[in-house]
Amino acid sequence: MNIITIIASFGVIVSSLALFIILSGFSGLRTFSYSLLDASDPDIKITSTKGKSFILDKNIKQHIEDKSSILGYSKVIEERVFLEYADKNEIAYIKGVDDNYTTITKIDSAIYIGDWLDKNYRNTAIIGRATALKLSLGVNSYGKPLTIMVPKPGKGFINPTNAFYKMEVQILGIYSGTEEFESKYVFVTLNQAKNLLKFKDNQVSALELKIKDTNNIDAVAEKLQNLLGTAYTVKTKEQLNEVFYKVINTENFVSYLIFTLIIIIALFNVIGAIIMMIIDKKQNLKTLYSLGLTIEEIKKIFRYQGFLLTCFGMLVGLLLGIILVLLQDSYGLFMITQSLAYPVELQLYNVFIVIFTITVLGFFAAKIASSRINKKFIEK
Repeated sequence: MNIITIIASFGVIVSSLALFIILSGFSGLRTFSYSLLDASDPDIKITSTKGKSFILDKNIKQHIEDKSSILGYSKVIEERVFLEYADKNEIAYIKGVDDNYTTITKIDSAIYIGDWLDKNYRNTAIIGRATALKLSLGVNSYGKPLTIMVPKPGKGFINPTNAFYKMEVQILGIYSGTEEFESKYVFVTLNQAKNLLKFKDNQVSALELKIKDTNNIDAVAEKLQNLLGTAYTVKTKEQLNEVFYKVINTENFVSYLIFTLIIIIALFNVIGAIIMMIIDKKQNLKTLYSLGLTIEEIKKIFRYQGFLLTCFGMLVGLLLGIILVLLQDSYGLFMITQSLAYPVELQLYNVFIVIFTITVLGFFAAKIASSRINKKFIEK
């Protein structure tokens, strides 16, 4: 009986340990993934509902500057462009940003090689790592420049020899991030983008905002939308990356369900161990029944025993899991690459999830096992 009990406890310990490590791993992965979005997307982005651009008038500025919850904003110009370097071509987006942009996002911290835009240098750009690989572009290689082309607007016949506005730039830096982000943008100064697209002085594609309290982003976005009206679209970082957020959260939930199923299977060992105890102690149960204990009171004994067995395994598994997560966080025992440890994060709510899951399932397992006891079984 002792061996059966040890095996049952070991199953609960391992399943609790596995569930906690998986939840902590997904918490770390989610935080790491969201940190990548800090470089690519602002807390809130304001765009025009109709058309690709709008005029930044005093009314819009006042609504933004009067909000104490907004730390700052940056003017942005975006447009789809053709890139040409040597004999290679690529389609991307040009993104003209002002000097304040690095305070709105953490793009400067995502620079992989080289430096961020410097207003002292003219006709320079920052490009994504994926685009740089496709075009075989290097940093500070002052040979052939990268040509950025955008089709000229208009109707009717277009002269194919003069169909594009063009700008030639040298690459100051290469940024890294998510796969989509690395392939999407070529960053230039706001004036460069304005000159290329022939925008007016106050004409912009979007305003990107930095919020003081990130927990209050949804409320700030809703207030701005009400103030600006339907002519403008106000989106939070989560709304800008809706699919990305859904995928991360869905993967986390599915993993939780899978490992909960493993725990349920492990708890069959607990049920089996309790039933074996009931059979082994049948004569003792008959004595207790003869002394005056009711069937329900006898059931409670084994319910408590199974519940305590489950809780013991859960606590040991949690303790081992916390130790492993702390070791991984401090020393990087498991690596994704040579320089990047697998991200984990010790979160109190993960501890509560494991405790709640094991406790509830353990209670039902003990109750199912104790239901084997009845008057007929004892008197037989």
